[in-house]
Amino acid sequence: MAIVAGVDFGTLSVRVSLVDSERGLIGSAVSEYPLHRKREDPDYATQSHNDHMSALASATRQAVKEAGIRGDDVAAIALDTTGSSVIPVAADLTPLDDYYLWCDHRAKEEAAEITELARREKLEAIQWCGGVYSSEWGFAKLLHWLRHNPTKREKFASAFEHCDMVAATLCGITNPADAKRSICAMGHKWMWNATLGGLPPESFLARVDPLLAGVRAKLDGQYATSDEVAGTLAPAWAEKLGLRAGIPIPVGAFDAHWDAIGAGAREGDVVNVVGTSTCIIAYAKKAELIPGVCGVVKGSVHPAFTGIEAGLSATGDIFGAIAHRANTTVAELSKGLETYRAGQTGLLRMTWDNGDRTVLVNPNLGGITLGWNLQHTAQDELFAAIEGTAFHTRVILDRMSEYGAPTVRVINGGGIPQNNHVLNQVYANVLGRPVLVPSRKVTGIGSAIFAFLAAGTFKTIDEAQDRICSPFTVYEPEKAAQKVYEDLYHQYRRLYFLFGEPGKSELGQVLPALIRSAKVATQG
Repeated sequence: MAIVAGVDFGTLSVRVSLVDSERGLIGSAVSEYPLHRKREDPDYATQSHNDHMSALASATRQAVKEAGIRGDDVAAIALDTTGSSVIPVAADLTPLDDYYLWCDHRAKEEAAEITELARREKLEAIQWCGGVYSSEWGFAKLLHWLRHNPTKREKFASAFEHCDMVAATLCGITNPADAKRSICAMGHKWMWNATLGGLPPESFLARVDPLLAGVRAKLDGQYATSDEVAGTLAPAWAEKLGLRAGIPIPVGAFDAHWDAIGAGAREGDVVNVVGTSTCIIAYAKKAELIPGVCGVVKGSVHPAFTGIEAGLSATGDIFGAIAHRANTTVAELSKGLETYRAGQTGLLRMTWDNGDRTVLVNPNLGGITLGWNLQHTAQDELFAAIEGTAFHTRVILDRMSEYGAPTVRVINGGGIPQNNHVLNQVYANVLGRPVLVPSRKVTGIGSAIFAFLAAGTFKTIDEAQDRICSPFTVYEPEKAAQKVYEDLYHQYRRLYFLFGEPGKSELGQVLPALIRSAKVATQG
């Protein structure tokens, strides 16, 4: 028997889950931290490293107390985080600024420049990221920071993904070169590829912008999968967390990737980690290049397989925005949605409110709702948005299937599916296959599995999953609804590419033009 701590850093809070290898989850606690936004700049989203670490210490102590155990009983601690959440650091690993959070989209121009040069020079690494570099990813965010912080450049020594920064901090590492870097994070967001020599060449980065000259060397170090150990818990941080010094900390990863493991995913499954956004995760023994998919990276999800990541830039955030505009809550607005029938609203909702992450990889888009009449309500829009996220998910699964990654099972993980039966049934009807939902929360369970591996409690991920992952509730497709959604999906797919690809049709110019107009008006 062993007890470990599985940590999940989300967008607004950190959850610490204490898991017993025999009894399962025995205690958990959540501690919140602020998200910094600017009304005048909707692309801005940052968070403080100190806020994260203070929240982690508080949540860990609360979880230990709730579980009724001693801190010394915890055999290992593992951490997953959002990504790409990037922080620049000085030579002693102290932060030079806040994190550019995953949902910070200020680096649109930088991402476009990276994409343009990569395509012109036929950089192979960009193809493994879906052919388009995103404003949500590491090099774009770092370049944006370098351009907008000239007074801090002299102190810049390196940059880290959140999962690597937290692990290094807990291990007491003060030299950036000594910190291990997650293949999950660096492979999906920084174009790191072992078969291509690691990060993109120095010559390429310097041609994107001279400010990136030398950055490749500053990101150098040991890149590792999550079955390796990043280090051990330093005495100072052991005291703050209330745990025993010296316990192992495995190399971290992104929350959605470990949530897929915690949901019980096996090869051939696809996991929709549905929260504020949606991460779509799968893994396979062999995977080909998939155009528009965020990343195909060996060892990123399961160390022995090739991980595939896609997703929606906003899901729960869209539901929340609809409710907010109606001066109510999602829970209140959801009452009665179970009586809605497929397509009954007459609305078709393109869920691009935060841009398109997959398969268009286009941040310069906005939400569209077609079919309004004077009787429509906010609840109608909410139901149409649920349908829209399901349609968008089908676009992504179709693309994956076209390129050799078919889906055997669909698992809806994340925080929303366990509390939204309507969403799960709509997804089953739109996707035309059963949707499995873990019967218990999976947040932190993936982290716990990798903590168990680090502690030596289980020998394999499969063994750990068999022991601690929860059973599923299954939602079967309804034939009548399937037929309606089959027709609507063809309309959705047509509009998706007409409005979403600026260079392919005149309609593709509309949404970017609206964004430019709003930006000019705001700045003026």
